[in-house]
Amino acid sequence: MLKQKLKNHTLILASGSPRRQDFFKDLDLEFKIEVKPVEEVFPLHLKRSEITDHLSKLKASVFTTLCEKDILITSDTIVWKDDQAIGKPKDKDEAAQMLRNLTGTTHEVYTSVTFTQKNDQRTVNDCTKVWFKELTNEEIDYYIKTYKPYDRAGSYGIQDWIGYIGVEKIEGCFFNVMGLPTRLVYKTLLELAEN
Repeated sequence: MLKQKLKNHTLILASGSPRRQDFFKDLDLEFKIEVKPVEEVFPLHLKRSEITDHLSKLKASVFTTLCEKDILITSDTIVWKDDQAIGKPKDKDEAAQMLRNLTGTTHEVYTSVTFTQKNDQRTVNDCTKVWFKELTNEEIDYYIKTYKPYDRAGSYGIQDWIGYIGVEKIEGCFFNVMGLPTRLVYKTLLELAEN
């Protein structure tokens, strides 16, 4: 359905994330992948979705030659807790520290998606609250050793083992925690296709 409406457009997904790529396949969309390196830094005064909005636009800024019918899609996800952004862990120790910080508490996951066309740009974002049970050190160590979650904000994937045993409840979009608020992406692409 949406694929048909977008048949005259070229979707460019600027993401190396296998999960985001799978989402676009599962949405039955034709797209190409093009990733350009960008230093993911943001002004320290930004909070919550201001950070992910900024970073998703920053990732789009390095694409300077879009054609008339191109739709470039960039995205960013962070975990927000204790009034600070938690990104991806650098190593095993940092991953363990992040998970110990999340255990037995609630945090928020923010994802922003920016849609850039030759003469237009719009950004949408979503927030999901996640409640974690008290995780033991053995559970944390097992998860890091087995799943190596170094490419994930907050050092976990809700769709992994840790989500099965550790997440008590969520409020909001499950797929947003995985890195893409799929219903917002679908809705926005539908609007762009009809313009």
